[in-house]
Amino acid sequence: MKTAVRNTAGTGNTGSSKWSFASKAGSGFWLIVLGAALWGVDPLFRIILLQSMTSSQIVLLEHVVIALFVGPILWKNRGELKGLGLRHVGALLFISWGGSALATLMFTMALQYAGGAYNTVLLLQKLQPLFAIVLAHFMLKESLPRNFGPLLVVALGGTYLLTFGFTFPVGHAGEFMQLGSLLALGAAALWGGSTVMGRFMVGKLKYETVTSLRFILALPLLLAVTAGEGSAWNLPAGGVALTLVGVNLLLQALLPGLLSLLAYYRGLKTTKASVATLAELSFPMVGVLVNWLYGGELLTAAQIIGFVLIWSVLFAISRQQTREIGPRQLAHQVA
Repeated sequence: MKTAVRNTAGTGNTGSSKWSFASKAGSGFWLIVLGAALWGVDPLFRIILLQSMTSSQIVLLEHVVIALFVGPILWKNRGELKGLGLRHVGALLFISWGGSALATLMFTMALQYAGGAYNTVLLLQKLQPLFAIVLAHFMLKESLPRNFGPLLVVALGGTYLLTFGFTFPVGHAGEFMQLGSLLALGAAALWGGSTVMGRFMVGKLKYETVTSLRFILALPLLLAVTAGEGSAWNLPAGGVALTLVGVNLLLQALLPGLLSLLAYYRGLKTTKASVATLAELSFPMVGVLVNWLYGGELLTAAQIIGFVLIWSVLFAISRQQTREIGPRQLAHQVA
């Protein structure tokens, strides 16, 4: 009788935990959507800052501002660093040097050299899922969700519609070989790999610790790059202009910088890296809305269709993750 009662109680607890984890899996997915959506407003701040500073100066100051906020968090959680192995250190260096320093620097330079072809830069960024899926397969041994291939095609198709509409950019083929586009492609590869490395690390460290290390470890590299560049700091001389630049830098660092990554890494705790890359497609949708609201560029029929296609994929993936990934991971934990 005691065994029967104990088993019944265990079943009840498992059912409750199953529901709880499934709920967390779905919410984690949408936290990544939120974090990536905040990235969509990043070019708005970054393009303005490019009028006063070089790409490396912007990225360095951004990391310095964020480091001031996350430094106390890292100090509080410093005990977590004791158990790190070489693989963890390598992953953290990839996240900080590659995904934070170099990728952000390359993306900023891509905007600078794009010559107004920001759509091309955004389209190339959406190659991130391809890089992340390949790396997640080899490093994390992740299997793909059911119907992931068709959903990925739909999502990328929606992204294409958001950027180029119903036209094929034959007349703009040269844009893909320009420096700005090559830099954007490099940023996409580094950010895609950083997604996988971040998923690997949130299984070892708290997501707040991973976020802190991402920015703090990048500082030495950014200092070296900025010093090696040797460019003068051409900040505005007037007090009002300098204040506006400072406020813009602060907002850029905290909103699409710190806040977005806190939500992003929190979501990665219960979201597979290959699935997270689809959630990140909220980035171009917000970018289109920003262009519409602040640049006066109206949404076309193709962009509306692309918007609907991507959000349909996000909803389908979220539902599937809640039903399938949560119970499987829960069963693994119970076992």
